Amino acid sequence: MDEHIDTPFTAESTAAEVVAGVDLTGRRAVVTGAASGIGVETARALAGAGAAVTLAVRDVDAGRSAAADITATTGNKQVHVAPLDLADRASVAAFTSAWDGPLHILVNNAGVMAPPETRTPEGWELQFATNHLGHFALANGLHRALAAEGARVVAVSSASHLMAPVVFEDIHFRERAYDRWLAYGQSKSANILFAVEAAARWAADGITVNALMPGVIMTNLQRHVPPRELEELLVQVGTTIHWKTVEQGAATSVLLAASPLLEGVSGRYFEDCGEAVPYREGLLHGVAAHALDPEAAARLWKVSEEAR
Repeated sequence: MDEHIDTPFTAESTAAEVVAGVDLTGRRAVVTGAASGIGVETARALAGAGAAVTLAVRDVDAGRSAAADITATTGNKQVHVAPLDLADRASVAAFTSAWDGPLHILVNNAGVMAPPETRTPEGWELQFATNHLGHFALANGLHRALAAEGARVVAVSSASHLMAPVVFEDIHFRERAYDRWLAYGQSKSANILFAVEAAARWAADGITVNALMPGVIMTNLQRHVPPRELEELLVQVGTTIHWKTVEQGAATSVLLAASPLLEGVSGRYFEDCGEAVPYREGLLHGVAAHALDPEAAARLWKVSEEAR
């Protein structure tokens, strides 16, 4: 069994704190969903450490505003904006084909949470299509750039993965009634399984891939969910909310993306700036066995390749 990884950082640490003293000059990063929430704070911390950062966003105007704000607060003028709609295969393909040169950091941060039942033109359930399949296609499309100089890939998952494994028999809710929370949980389990399989497949390329739970933060991600509903949901599973600021919420992403403490670490799931422990019933933290299952990870990869 590999040694459990702890760091000096905690749930209270901010993105700026975990990257303090790290020099990313000459490194290139892509952060999806970086126009708001923890995405913009992740991008800000990486830019603050000297990286050239591309904000891959659906709303280009919002992305430009975020980029201007990041440049104003960090002094880094190498903050770029590119359109990316993860639910649109053509958009993902356009982004990856336009990328030139190496890519050192990819943070798969964007996501949609608990919307009404929505399907892509392919008939895919929107949360699975956006949160997993879009990021899967993005990372694979950028593989050559990631392998050029040995990149880090970061998959932003959630404690909601505890609610549902990937139901391979009916991923897109064609046979069962749509449940927005089960659909969200499934997509977040898929994020972790992606990290497990990509870590194995891409180790020889010098690419490391890890997943994480950022914490509970009030951002645009919750636009479909009233705060009271979120609190009631957590009460049902026997826990209380410990709200984080967006700067704290971005910390674990930035730790995995940039900290020398995580050099060579791959295929794991982190929360509160440390490796998560195995899930135990009654707690809203830890990692579920279904999300680290190598057989499920390999099966998901095959299913996802067929969807590209």
